Amino acid sequence: MTAADTILEAETYWKKGIDPACAATGPIPDKCDVVIIGAGFTGLATALHLARGGRSVVVFESDEIGHGCSSKSGGMCGPSFHKLGHEGLISQYGEAKAWEIMAEGLASLEYFFRFLQEERIDCDMQMVGRFRGAATAADFATLVSTSELLARKIGLKFRPVERHEQSAEIGTDIYHGGVVYERDAGINPYKLVVGLAERAHAAGALVFENQHVNGIQADGKHKRVSLAGKVVRARNVVLATNGYTGPELQQFRRRLLPVTSGVIATEALPAEKIREISPKLRMHGGTHRLVFWYRPTPDGRRLVLGGRVLDGKKRPERISQDLMSMAKNIFPQLAGVRPEYCWHGQVAYTFDHAPHLGEIDGIHYAMGYCGSGVTRSLYFARQLSRKLLGEDDSATIYDDLKFKTMPLYNGNPWFLPVILRWHAMADRLSGQK
Repeated sequence: MTAADTILEAETYWKKGIDPACAATGPIPDKCDVVIIGAGFTGLATALHLARGGRSVVVFESDEIGHGCSSKSGGMCGPSFHKLGHEGLISQYGEAKAWEIMAEGLASLEYFFRFLQEERIDCDMQMVGRFRGAATAADFATLVSTSELLARKIGLKFRPVERHEQSAEIGTDIYHGGVVYERDAGINPYKLVVGLAERAHAAGALVFENQHVNGIQADGKHKRVSLAGKVVRARNVVLATNGYTGPELQQFRRRLLPVTSGVIATEALPAEKIREISPKLRMHGGTHRLVFWYRPTPDGRRLVLGGRVLDGKKRPERISQDLMSMAKNIFPQLAGVRPEYCWHGQVAYTFDHAPHLGEIDGIHYAMGYCGSGVTRSLYFARQLSRKLLGEDDSATIYDDLKFKTMPLYNGNPWFLPVILRWHAMADRLSGQK
């Protein structure tokens, strides 16, 4: 049997053995209080809050519930610190605003944990922490000094790991030490999708699958949401499509940079092999320019590995080969290990490297999570819902950030393959394998 024979092209590992989320089956109503476009973490959580707040809510998903990156991510949960880092934030927004942004990232993580506990959503959450490896000695010094500053300023819980100690954290000597983020966690993201959909349904929201929205037009104080053969009139519209925002919503699409993220899950491995690679079953990543991360599955039987897709045709065989090659550079002990699952999804970056929520042309939105949307999406959903319900404490530090685009950009990031290849080359030149 070859590696290609074991790949399931159209499924994510996270759906294995799990009943799909239940969608609405009745007729689509002619009108409602709120239409939400997109049934991932953001859309489902927003539907839940609004329905509990007394609003009639209809969600339209163009594919199956959770079809996008909500069910295709690595399920790694952290504070979603800003991609610019604290120095980049200070340079762009000033010191006070920068620390407020970082603090809100940490607050979103704590909200995420509380939400799962209060809702009793079983999504295999494991508070195992995350080890982030330093690709160079200089990266290690920066990781530690930055973490120390974050600990003093906002209370980040971390622990430095010297290079001679890292065998207790990870089964490779490729890194020059690293840090452990003690409050990071892992989940099965599809189980979270199903849990959110169940609770939204119980609250009275209608979630329809295979309903593509073709356009939104103003209708006095309302909006007309057009589907194939149907128009729904709503007081408010919420856009929660992130990396799957289509050309029919060009005013949003041109503000997003969709990036394809590929993921593989290995064949089942002996427990001692998993522990050799990840002794404490943590989430893992490094300081590489080219994003690459890895983690054990919640049952501790497989490894899930993910990174940016370099193959423009998005062929599963090529994606799995690229990711396994990167994995074996870090873990030679994976020689002979086969990937059994391979999938990909679209994350959405922004031109200022920040997530955004707000309103454009009367359409509310929450999107642009820059690859760190598991925890941030639930927090944004709550805050956006509070704004629509007129509740207190709806403000976020992102409310006054402009959602930027670039002249002549139409939503097609044709330049990304060149950038990704440059990152890969820069990693090699700097001694990162």
